[in-house]
Amino acid sequence: MSDKKIILAGYSGHGFVVAEAAQQANLPLAYYAEYNELAVNPFGLNYLGFEGNDLFTGWNEDFDFILGIGDNAIRVKVAQLIKSKNKQIQNVIHPTASIGQHVTIGEGNFIARNVSVSPLASIGNYCILNTGCIVEHECIIHDGVHIAPGAVLAGNVTVGENTFVGANAVVKQGVVIGKNVIIGTGSVVLKDILDQKKIAGNPAKEIR
Repeated sequence: MSDKKIILAGYSGHGFVVAEAAQQANLPLAYYAEYNELAVNPFGLNYLGFEGNDLFTGWNEDFDFILGIGDNAIRVKVAQLIKSKNKQIQNVIHPTASIGQHVTIGEGNFIARNVSVSPLASIGNYCILNTGCIVEHECIIHDGVHIAPGAVLAGNVTVGENTFVGANAVVKQGVVIGKNVIIGTGSVVLKDILDQKKIAGNPAKEIR
């Protein structure tokens, strides 16, 4: 792991959770990037400006980044911008998370408090595994996914790019979920889901 000073991209709401986890994991988090300097700064970070501004000073220093953005599309867009500047995006893994053996984890992910990831699971890039979610054995999580608090993916579930799995949703073993899917809070998913669908309920059905 790099010992470079770290910039948090996105410092409100979800970003506060990421900041806390980063500090508890003893990452050298020192700065944040946002549209404007915040009046509330609970983790004592220094403001560097907005990463979308051409004059952003963070590009000129030897810093790494972490992602504090909850929205999938925006998080991936910011990650792509950071990578285009030849900067590294570190993972943030809360010390209470349990990561099994032979788990592969890409870059720029956030694995929150009390998350459980079982053996042989695969996590892509720029994902959020939020508080207390469970990712069972041999699941495949593609880039830009957000698994919300308390959600459960049984074994061998596949989740496509930029999909959101709502809080306390349960996905049956072996189910394949497509790209850009939204699964509602508390849903029970028993069948495969095609790309671009919104589903909810028990059992989960497409909604419009």
